[in-house]
Amino acid sequence: MQTLQDMIGDLTSAPEPVQIKLFSPNIDLLRAWAPRVGDTIKKIDGVKDVKNGIENTISGPSFTFKIDESAAARSGFNSQELELDASAIMQGEPSTVPVIANGRSYTLRVTFPPEMGSSLEAIRNTPLISSTGRTATLGALASLQTDPGQLEIRRENLQRDVTVTARFEGVSLGTGMGRVQKAVAALHLPSAIRIEYGGLFQEQQRSFHDLLVVLGSAVVLVFIVLLIEFGTFSAPIAILSSALLSTSGVFVALLLTHTTFNISSFMGLIMVVGIVAKNGILLLDADARFRRAGSPPRQAMIEAGERRLRPIMMTALATIAGMVPLSLAIGAGSQMLQPLAIAVIGGLLASMVVSLIVTPPVHYFLDGRTTRKIQPNES
Repeated sequence: MQTLQDMIGDLTSAPEPVQIKLFSPNIDLLRAWAPRVGDTIKKIDGVKDVKNGIENTISGPSFTFKIDESAAARSGFNSQELELDASAIMQGEPSTVPVIANGRSYTLRVTFPPEMGSSLEAIRNTPLISSTGRTATLGALASLQTDPGQLEIRRENLQRDVTVTARFEGVSLGTGMGRVQKAVAALHLPSAIRIEYGGLFQEQQRSFHDLLVVLGSAVVLVFIVLLIEFGTFSAPIAILSSALLSTSGVFVALLLTHTTFNISSFMGLIMVVGIVAKNGILLLDADARFRRAGSPPRQAMIEAGERRLRPIMMTALATIAGMVPLSLAIGAGSQMLQPLAIAVIGGLLASMVVSLIVTPPVHYFLDGRTTRKIQPNES
């Protein structure tokens, strides 16, 4: 599972699970504290491949051309011509007229012979011809010098930063990040340094927030559908009460199987809410039928529970049976969806009990004691 997560992470924009971003305009302060942060988290159990972010990356050397305006003017050259010639020597210049071949247009890049740009001395001795027909070497018209490579400056949102990175081994992302955050907080970094946690942890937190919005939207939509179907508030409240309580089975199943609560299992939790709502609909539909037949509210609810017990159990067990192979991680790539299957199985097992224990009394005490015969709207 860890290997699969690392492979997936390497294909994303944030391959490292741990990214501790230190922001400060004082680069010396960042260079002093980043190694201390790296050394601190390196001592945490389960944290591997720590990099302190101090990389003295040097950009390649460069050539500087400074045109001698008076010498160029005496030789019949202008600055635009010299700039174009220097660029042609170093990297070539695209031609203004494309070449047509096989019905397609191609742009050619015009360059000087390779030996003319092989060294600084060769560049200086490269002969040039002006638009007026006069000749001169590039060294006679401009001063050339080689600039050493410069340290690359890293910025994010225009702020200088150093990023300490690491991976986890044998520990979940949530547990590991909790240990990392506690260890970094104990360092008491200067107020001039701002800390931000990125990487897969940041992506997970953003995904959890989005899934919470999805869960809330699902509950609201299910409530609206049930309200339109039954025409009373008691039925949707009773059904959603059992559906939300059934999610406790999700956490119990994850705990018993030592499975982390991640994005996949969160999706399974959302599925449980929709699947379990179906049990309540079956139960209250039967209750409405018995009431229309003249049964007292209490008796109608008891008879509905007896009548719908078998369908509720059979549909739940059939769904669980279909999820068992996935929960056992049988097949290539099934490890990614294993938490989802475990979450759904746990939620459905809990729903078989909760739907029959919670939905009837909640509905009965909210609306069931009246003699009004509620029923689903029939078309």
